[in-house]
Amino acid sequence: MAKKSSKEKIIKPVVTAKSLTFFEKYINNPSPTGFEWQGQRLWLDYLQPYVDDTYIDTYGTAVGIVNPKAAYKVVIEAHADEISWFVNYITKDGLIYVVRNGGSDHQIAPSKRVNIHTDKGIVKAVFGWPAIHTRSGEKEEVPTLKNIFLDCGCTSKEEVEELGIHVGSVVTYEDEFMVLNDRYYVGRALDNRAGGFMIAEVARLLKENKKKIPFGLYIVNSVQEEIGLRGAEMIANHIKPNVAIVTDVTHDTQTPMINKVTQGDLACGKGPVVSYAPAVQINLNRQLIAVAEKNNIPIQRQACSRFTGTDTDAFAYSNGGVPSALISLPLRYMHTTVEMIHKEDVDNVIRLIYEMILSIQDGQDFRTFSK
Repeated sequence: MAKKSSKEKIIKPVVTAKSLTFFEKYINNPSPTGFEWQGQRLWLDYLQPYVDDTYIDTYGTAVGIVNPKAAYKVVIEAHADEISWFVNYITKDGLIYVVRNGGSDHQIAPSKRVNIHTDKGIVKAVFGWPAIHTRSGEKEEVPTLKNIFLDCGCTSKEEVEELGIHVGSVVTYEDEFMVLNDRYYVGRALDNRAGGFMIAEVARLLKENKKKIPFGLYIVNSVQEEIGLRGAEMIANHIKPNVAIVTDVTHDTQTPMINKVTQGDLACGKGPVVSYAPAVQINLNRQLIAVAEKNNIPIQRQACSRFTGTDTDAFAYSNGGVPSALISLPLRYMHTTVEMIHKEDVDNVIRLIYEMILSIQDGQDFRTFSK
C-alpha cells in the first residue's frame, strides 16, 4: 500500500464524529434573526479551544480570533441567523396571525409544527389549514401571508396570552437534522449555520495540525444577514479587516421548476461554488481558484450579476473597500425545513477555506494594479 502524503492526513477525514455531533446540535437549536444568542453560545463553546480569544458584539455577532495582536487581519465569515416568524395578531378565538422575520416561505407553512418562544418557555403550535373536503370552487385559495395562521390549542385571546404569547413573540419551525442516504445533511437553517460550522472546522484543523499563521485570523459568525446583511455591516466596521472570505449557500439548480438559464447550472456534490460579482475582488478570487486547482478541490462557478446577496457585499464595501471573496455551498430547497447539502461539498468547502488561509501572506496586497 502506498504511503499517504502529509496533505492527505491533514484533510481526510475533515468532518469527524465529534464535529458531526456538534453540527446536529447546532442545527437543531433555534437561532432566529434578532434572537441568535443561544446558537451563538453553542458555536463559541465549540470554537473556543481552537482560538486565542473570543468576543460578542452588541447585537450578537460572535468572533473567535487567532493571533489577536497582529496588524494584518483576515476574516472568514458566515451568518448565524435563520428565518422565522413574528406573532402579529391574536384573534378573540385564540388563533394567531404572523409576519415574516426574514425570507420565510408562506407556501410551505400549512401543517408545519412550530415553537413559539416566550419568557415562560416554548409553546407548541401548528400552522393550520382547512381540510381538503371543505375547500371547493373553481379556484382554490392558496397559502398567503394574509391567510396562514397558528393554532396553539387555545379558544380565546386571553388563554393565548396566559401562555406568555404576545405580539412580537418569535416563531420557529421544529424540524430537526437528519442524514439522508448517507450522502446529504438535511435540516432547517442549513442556510447558513452550515457556514458557521464550516468556518469553525477550519479553525479546528489549523489548531490540530499546528499551523502557524502570520496574521490575525478572525472567525466571524454574523447575525441578521436574512434581513439585509446588518450584522456583517456592523462587525466589518469594528474589525476593519484587510481581507474577507465569506461562505454562504447557493441554489442547487438540478431539481424541477428551476431555470438554469437564469439561475445557473449548479449541483450538490460537485464542489464549492466560486462567484463572480463586482463585490468579489478579482485578484483574491484568482488566488482562490488557483488554491483549489493546486489542491485538487473541485469547484463550480456562478455569475452573481450586480451583487451576491450575501455578507460578501457588506464586507467588500466597508472601510473604503476590503478585498472579499465568496465560497458558496450548493443547497437544495432553500428557506424550507428540508434544506439539503452534500457531505462531500461540506468537506471541500472546509478544505478550500483552510488551504486559502495557508496561502495568504502577511500584508499581502490584493489591489488590482499593485505590482
